[in-house]
Amino acid sequence: MLSAFARAFRTPDLRRKLLFTISIMALFRVGSFVPSPGVDYQNVQACVASGGASDILGIVNLFSGGALLQLSIFALGIMPYITASIIVQLLRVVIPRFEALHKEGQSGTAKLTQYTRYLTIALAILQATTYVTMARTGQLLPNCVVIPDDSLMASLLVVITMTAGSGVIMWLGELISERGIGNGMSLLIFTSISASFPPALWGIAGGNGGPQKFTIVVLVSLLVIALVVFVEQSQRRIPVQYAKRMVGRKMYGGSSTYIPIKINMAGVIPVIFASSLLSVPGLIAQFASPESEWVQWVQRNVVSSSAPLHITLYVVLIVFFCFFYTAITFDPDEVADNMKKYGGFVPGIRAGRPTAEYLDYVITRITTAGSLYLAMVALIPTITFLLLDVGTNIPFGGTSILIIVGVGLETVKQIDSQLQQRHYEGFLR
Repeated sequence: MLSAFARAFRTPDLRRKLLFTISIMALFRVGSFVPSPGVDYQNVQACVASGGASDILGIVNLFSGGALLQLSIFALGIMPYITASIIVQLLRVVIPRFEALHKEGQSGTAKLTQYTRYLTIALAILQATTYVTMARTGQLLPNCVVIPDDSLMASLLVVITMTAGSGVIMWLGELISERGIGNGMSLLIFTSISASFPPALWGIAGGNGGPQKFTIVVLVSLLVIALVVFVEQSQRRIPVQYAKRMVGRKMYGGSSTYIPIKINMAGVIPVIFASSLLSVPGLIAQFASPESEWVQWVQRNVVSSSAPLHITLYVVLIVFFCFFYTAITFDPDEVADNMKKYGGFVPGIRAGRPTAEYLDYVITRITTAGSLYLAMVALIPTITFLLLDVGTNIPFGGTSILIIVGVGLETVKQIDSQLQQRHYEGFLR
């Protein structure tokens, strides 16, 4: 792998793409430490160091690389774009116009991308306003004066700066996708999460963990990573045979191929959706009186990650969203119609409706295993770290590991394919 990496840097075109990608990732990390105008950076650093942040915002702060709690210019991170992309994708089921654009090809995809950008800016304004309000009322960092100037113009300036930062992040991600290596948005998330690992490991080794707990955390993380790599590389291959047909004087078809179906077709989306929904009751409870009985019940049973009800709801939501997202992204009827149109069929299965029913049967069985796998990966690190009493805000949860491994595998595959195009030996053997 190291020799292939050296060959990649000796290839001028590939070296230029790799250096461009690394430069954008470094620029993204620099922006995470630049404070927004009007924010008292020293007070923010003192409050973050004292651990006064809310646990509800942990996953959002993780995806921003710690920039959210510092209210930097990149405080919103990539989350507004991810949320907008998911919303536009889900609206294809509700709005026929979006589905028609999706089927138009490149022009329709460009139009949907434009809608996603507009929605990203709207969500960025909403989230920036929410976080600035929480910072001024003490909900973001309790007992901390984050924005000394209470005037409306000062808060508006912070909102505009954070919204502009979200737009810049969206632009940087698109630059990586066009001129670099890999998916730009995924690599920016990868950068944010990876940046949180060294401080977390240092905190476990030198804080309340010690060498024994540090070793256990590393071993559990490596075990989960190995499991994720094994499952993410696994797939069910449905054989497809194409009949021979004459078009003019030429004969087409007669070839054999397969439909690759991954065990985890939904990726990390179900885990993100489940975490987001479970955080809603806690966010609502923060605006009520802490002495209220229902607020205490929510904090004790829904917000607390060690509560049995929280774990049960987490698993149920992951399984539900796994089936829901797979049903949206893979349509057995559409696949069966396309196969029938071009003379393809599954051996032993009649074309048309029987093929669609067979594909639906296979997808249901695979998604069942995939949803249970996602739930297990999401819970194993959390339960282990709770038993070890090393804290729940460390970035080694199932969501982080899934994203890190998934983005890493996809990027290595893209580098490998470009090396093979130049007749080099790639990373994967």
